[in-house]
Amino acid sequence: MTPPRAEAAADGRVARALRAAPVPAALVVLVALSGVVLGRVYADPLLTRLVAGAAAGSVLVGVAARRLPSWLVAPLSVAALAGWTLLSLRLAAAHAALPGGLGEVAADAARNAIPRLLTAMIPVEPAPDTVLVPVVAAWLAGLTAAEVALRAGRVLLGYLPPALLYAGALYVVGPNADPAIGPTVLFAAVAAAGLATPRRQSGPAPDPVAGLTPAVRAAVRLRMVAASAAGLAVVVALAALLAPVVAAQVDERPVDPRRYVEPPRVESLDENPLIRISGWALNPDQRLLDVRTTGGTSGDGPPRIRLAVLSDYDGVTWRVGATYRNAGRILPAIEPAPGAATDEVRQEITVADLTGRLLPAVPTPREVTGARVAYDPATGTLIRPEGLAPGLRYEVSSVRERPDANLLSTANVPAGDEVARVLRVADGAPEPLRRLATQLAESNGAPYARADAIATFLAEHYRVTADAPSGHAYPNLAFFLFGPRNGGGQRGTSEQFAAAFAVLGRLTGLPTRVVVGFEPEGDGPVRAADAYAWPEVLFDGVGWVPFDPMPRPDEEPRPVEEDFRPQPEDPPPSEVPAPTEEPSATPPAAASAPGRTEGGLGTPVLVGGGVGGLLLVVGAVLAALVAMRRRLTRSRLDAADPGERVAGAWREMTDALRLAGHPVGPDLAAAEVAERARRTLAEARAAQPSHAAEGTGPAGTAQDSRPTDRAGTAQAGGPVDQSGTPHGSERSNRAGTTPAGGPGEQGVAVETDVTELAGLMNQVAFAPSSVDPVQAGRAAAVAAGYVAALRAARSWWGRLRWAVHPGPLRWRR
Repeated sequence: MTPPRAEAAADGRVARALRAAPVPAALVVLVALSGVVLGRVYADPLLTRLVAGAAAGSVLVGVAARRLPSWLVAPLSVAALAGWTLLSLRLAAAHAALPGGLGEVAADAARNAIPRLLTAMIPVEPAPDTVLVPVVAAWLAGLTAAEVALRAGRVLLGYLPPALLYAGALYVVGPNADPAIGPTVLFAAVAAAGLATPRRQSGPAPDPVAGLTPAVRAAVRLRMVAASAAGLAVVVALAALLAPVVAAQVDERPVDPRRYVEPPRVESLDENPLIRISGWALNPDQRLLDVRTTGGTSGDGPPRIRLAVLSDYDGVTWRVGATYRNAGRILPAIEPAPGAATDEVRQEITVADLTGRLLPAVPTPREVTGARVAYDPATGTLIRPEGLAPGLRYEVSSVRERPDANLLSTANVPAGDEVARVLRVADGAPEPLRRLATQLAESNGAPYARADAIATFLAEHYRVTADAPSGHAYPNLAFFLFGPRNGGGQRGTSEQFAAAFAVLGRLTGLPTRVVVGFEPEGDGPVRAADAYAWPEVLFDGVGWVPFDPMPRPDEEPRPVEEDFRPQPEDPPPSEVPAPTEEPSATPPAAASAPGRTEGGLGTPVLVGGGVGGLLLVVGAVLAALVAMRRRLTRSRLDAADPGERVAGAWREMTDALRLAGHPVGPDLAAAEVAERARRTLAEARAAQPSHAAEGTGPAGTAQDSRPTDRAGTAQAGGPVDQSGTPHGSERSNRAGTTPAGGPGEQGVAVETDVTELAGLMNQVAFAPSSVDPVQAGRAAAVAAGYVAALRAARSWWGRLRWAVHPGPLRWRR
């Protein structure tokens, strides 16, 4: 039998353990509640379990090490933290099906944990990089709370780390979940229960006033009562002051910390993959992907593989314009349109020569394994933030949607702010493009009939060629649609067909977008010849419907002139002379002559002298600016090295665009800058009254019956000298303007062929030593001619400011 004394000792230990248990238990619950709050924006309860394990482990280590020296507790707890963290990362990696070893996964999570947590898509999938920070923070909060509350005996102060962790979890969640009323009430109740638990006393509590004289004892007790009353009054006053402020914030939308973190970005090539179509068309045998369908297909043939959805058009380029959020294996589900037939498609895709960050997948992807992805739900575009690499293999499970064709003929199109992005028509649409859209919409009132009419018109009048140049800006589309066939017009790749359909559709009120992807014949290699761009139209109750404006291979296209009225019945507004105002019969009042002071000429002389001196100083400064600007131009255009001379000519042109109020960003390619330069000069010429009265067209370009090249350049016959200037004929430059003919410029051809300058600039960028002096001289002549033409198109005041503007002297190179 157990001696009664041993039983009593055991009972005492159990009683002491029970008395000491409430505070550690309260700390575990308080820390674990942070995981409950944060887990509301996660797609799986794994995070809540891992945080609860970190809370229990950190507090138990603190309880077990209470009798050890304080300096030994932290190393033991950190060692336990390392073990629990590695276990958590392994569980999260297995849950997310991430490839790679534990060391590789842990290193990647340590580098990117915070940004990926704040840029992850809601709901967040538990992955190593999205669970690392919460687990480590929970363990450190539990360790600190246990040391303060248990070792030091400061329970209230020990609640501070869990409270801060809880507040941080609420902040990270932000407006992405419902208010956490239940966990917050439980947090307060558990904290109060921990404080209300009686502490173990080694003996009776000592009387702080014992041993004092009655008078001193009464004074001390009076001061204690006064201090307590003052503290209570302060608490009540703070509650009265802060309660209305806190109550007013109840209905306010919480701040989302994700808006302070920039999501993953892509390069310009991934922002506008439409420009890659022409390059792929010239290399049709290039192997881009290998596709193997593992199940879930129907009898409709191989599905199209989507690379990107382009919804934004500014008149120069189509762009994706997506906001990518880091996503897990499971992507947000998008409900299909009512009545649409759906089937699941599962594919295994292996990357070959495809570059960039855009990740191909059959629309609409639902699950991706084998690659870490970021996703834009608005467009359905996937990217791999690290970029594609040869040999990358991943599996995609998608839901392919087929709209109900019976609903299309009567379906309407949506309108309003929600679809304003896919209805926006960029400024500067050519007048022939608008007239064609109006003609196609006149006899087709229903939205689907309009879309079908546009697709039919393009398919019947234009030809597909692999060697068509890339470009889908307004001038490129105008040349594709209306350019002469013998000069390269009316032919293009799927880039021009899809872009022309989308622009014409928006001009007729249809919400359109362009999709770039691949149309393989089946499983196996996907080559560059399979690259394809197609337009889509959004219909109410049906969703996005793809259209095929491509011509049939066995049909000969009809001339556009047979079915399109190139000239309107009434002259365009720009050709109607604007009414001029009659001069007023009453001349404006002349300014009063300055009067003389009675005291003599002293004041006027002083004022005149001061003004004259100021004018001299200003004149000297302006003259110095003009001289410095000219020297800068000479140093650029007269450089000894041909490559430096071409680069200097390019800077002269970009400085001119910036002086004209059209700066170019660093993300634009040389061809895009050249297109903007041509458009800027055309707009400046069109804005001049003298040019508007000389028979220019609606876009400010001279009307000419001569054939034009792909950028709208009138082709002139006759021999050409070394600088490329035709002799014996008048030439229309690539900006669509006629040679300058103002005073002092009669007979002087304006060199504005900036496309040639863009080509030389690309040559300098990729092969600097290949530029010869003749090409450098040509670049300098083109730049000087363009700057002179753009400056001449401005008012006299604008030309004066141009000459003395100090910007080119200080702008970064």
